[in-house]
Amino acid sequence: MDSISSIITSTKHYFGQKWCIAAIVGPALGFILLVSTILYIWWRLRSRKEKGGKQFDEYRPLTSNELPFMDLASIQEATDNFSVENKLGEGGFGPVYKGVLNNGTEIAVKRLSTKSKQGAIEFENEVKLIAKLQHRNLVRMLGWCAEREEKLLIYEYLPNKSLDALLFDSEKRAQLDWNRRLQIIGGIARGLLYLHEDSLLKVIHRDLKASNVLLDNKMTAKISDFGMAKIFGGEENEANTSRVVGTYGYMAPEYAMAGLFSVKSDVFSFGVLLLEVLTGQRNGKEHFEEYGQTLIRNMWHLWIQDKALELMDPLLGDSCPINEAKKYIKIGLLCAQENTEERPTMSMVVHMFRSSDETVFPEPSQPPTFMKHRDGSTFFNDNKVDGSSSSINSQSLGFHSINDITISEIEAR
Repeated sequence: MDSISSIITSTKHYFGQKWCIAAIVGPALGFILLVSTILYIWWRLRSRKEKGGKQFDEYRPLTSNELPFMDLASIQEATDNFSVENKLGEGGFGPVYKGVLNNGTEIAVKRLSTKSKQGAIEFENEVKLIAKLQHRNLVRMLGWCAEREEKLLIYEYLPNKSLDALLFDSEKRAQLDWNRRLQIIGGIARGLLYLHEDSLLKVIHRDLKASNVLLDNKMTAKISDFGMAKIFGGEENEANTSRVVGTYGYMAPEYAMAGLFSVKSDVFSFGVLLLEVLTGQRNGKEHFEEYGQTLIRNMWHLWIQDKALELMDPLLGDSCPINEAKKYIKIGLLCAQENTEERPTMSMVVHMFRSSDETVFPEPSQPPTFMKHRDGSTFFNDNKVDGSSSSINSQSLGFHSINDITISEIEAR
């Protein structure tokens, strides 16, 4: 019996110790697990914050009174968290939203698309560049944001949107009378002149076109979208790129053929745009299908036959003086010449605008008929190109749909 009592006593003592250990170890393990979970969550949040901080630090030198950093929460509030109702449109960079800040300022927010491979480069290029450019004919950036996974560019809101929204709409184009068109063209010319000659930097836009010209409530033209712009330093006047990016129809032949670009490349684009404003027609697919050639080629053929006025926008009626119309057609053709040396500079263009006698200008030579790639193939269209897009050759003469996507890339000069 004593041995049985001893066994029972030992058993109680053993299990008592186990329960005691369990009572101590159980909560301790729970506490360790809780601390580990908290530490893990803290580490994840810190990593995310550090990642966002690195993005901010990358652009910190750009922050100034002229180009402030804006926090994401304020932009989300202004745009109603990027609601569909506030969406203005979408481009290669990503969607654009309208917003209203707490002080009542209306803004347009470009939001980098998560699917955009080139957008991050375009974002950096535009933020670094626009901080140094200020002119009434350039769109004004109010701020920028690089927080969490978001990259945002904040601009002044321009109620009349882009020039192409009016110019190529048969009903809305009626708002653009002769004087208003001259005002728009003059503003674009002065903006380009500033970029090429008057700013602290010599800037080549490389993607001047109707959709990249915005209009404010007074129809003042403002050049936008500097994601593809290039800065020239010192005495540099020309550069070469191994990858051509831009918009067919506006691209100068030397740029499309050999990747060479300069201020004269922008002048070519301006010439095309000027003729589009005068005629209300695109230099591309629609005009080619109707006339069998581009707008600039058709205009030149009519010019040498003294019939160029036939292409003027019929909506202008008799509101445009004949001599003025001829002068602006001639300037457009001079800008769109194939030979870069024959094209005027933007300072010469502005001077010609102010001249009352177009007969003193040189006679324009013919614009390019077609352009050749380096591999020998040819193209003749106005669609987007990113260096890998299929081109239109002389046998097929097929066309792709026109869109508003711009592919951007920064290359070393």
